Amino acid sequence: MSFGMTETQARELMQRVLRLSKADACEVNLNGNAGGNVRYARNTVSTAGAQEDVQMVIQSNFGKRSGTVTLNEFTDESLQRAVARSEELARLAPEDPEFMGPMEQQQYMKTTSWFQPTAGLTAEQRARAAEASIQAAKSKDCTAAGFWQDNDSFAAMANSKGLFAWDKSTGVNFSVTVRTNDGTGSGYVTRDENDVSKLDAAAASRIATEKAVASKEARAIEPGKYTVILEPEASVELIQNMAFNMGARGADEGRSFLSKPGGGTKLGEKLFDERLTITSDPGNAEVPTAAWTGDGRALKPMTWIDKGVVKNLFYSRYWAREKNVEATPAPSNLIMAGGTGSLEDLIRDTRRGILVTRTWYIRTVDPQTLLYTGLTRDGTFYVENGRIKHAVKNFRFNESPVIMLNNIDALAKPVRIRGNLIPPMRLRDFTFTSLSDAV
Repeated sequence: MSFGMTETQARELMQRVLRLSKADACEVNLNGNAGGNVRYARNTVSTAGAQEDVQMVIQSNFGKRSGTVTLNEFTDESLQRAVARSEELARLAPEDPEFMGPMEQQQYMKTTSWFQPTAGLTAEQRARAAEASIQAAKSKDCTAAGFWQDNDSFAAMANSKGLFAWDKSTGVNFSVTVRTNDGTGSGYVTRDENDVSKLDAAAASRIATEKAVASKEARAIEPGKYTVILEPEASVELIQNMAFNMGARGADEGRSFLSKPGGGTKLGEKLFDERLTITSDPGNAEVPTAAWTGDGRALKPMTWIDKGVVKNLFYSRYWAREKNVEATPAPSNLIMAGGTGSLEDLIRDTRRGILVTRTWYIRTVDPQTLLYTGLTRDGTFYVENGRIKHAVKNFRFNESPVIMLNNIDALAKPVRIRGNLIPPMRLRDFTFTSLSDAV
């Protein structure tokens, strides 16, 4: 079981709330989380801790009026007060013209994102991971700063129409930045898993350390359009930004990169390189997620882009009702198809290009073309004739993932990054606009 509460106990607690309700409709969400963390800097642990909390949200509705109360005390008296208060607030609230009432019971697929090794993590295990990371940096006369966080969580939902949903999950996130002690080199690695048994903090830290040492004495080269090799950490945020702009309402209302001039959407059109296929699947064994969304809708495997063609958009329940279509939720993960080779294979087959470890501080320039600006950091290298020749100074870039994913040259095997599967990729004509002195 997840910490502190089983599925049966969660259901019984929420049923107690629903029996108290006098509203037209009532919805209860129950979320719990237990976990720990350790943070270190300058090769020394600076903070460590653990936390545990369970929180309930009660929403009462009268017609299109809603009132919400949050609590973390579950005595009979506390529940009675919270329900009464939510109903009082609902009567005072203005009507929501886009209000959607509670749904009846949904059918959810089975997913597995809870793992005992992660749920059972101890402070000693976190300390050992931090120590291994620090030692990897020290061995090369470098300094590490990193963060490890793990969680054991559950989420449950019930409403007055008979819907009940339950999920439990575990996760661990680890990231480390390693700097050379002369301040001229920097490397970075991040890893995340549901099952901590798959995460090797020492191995990840050795990669960051190697990048830091290799990125010393970076040389300046002219900005411009370059062939780039993007590691998954360099591309994932751009791809996520694109995917979560695939909402139907924005496209229908002319506010999206998927809007057609004069009206209509680009659903069904080929907008990307034919090698681009992006799907989502809550049951994927490498990146599993819950099988339902926060509003209770069931998630299922979906294809969003197939061989460059936009296949689906996601809908809120309200907008789906307006358009008389299925209320398809946004993806809970992104799974991008790739090749069978490795990052090293992409480098070996590159005549001239730039290898980018990471992009950060990404900001929107033009939301309708998805033009973004940001910076490279923590290891940017010049590649020539299949070999990394030397480090280069960081760049500012201006690029749209729509254009970027039309300039695919080669894809490697997808790897897990931030709960998604994204391949290292080689792209043509990536636009660097200026140099950055940041390491």
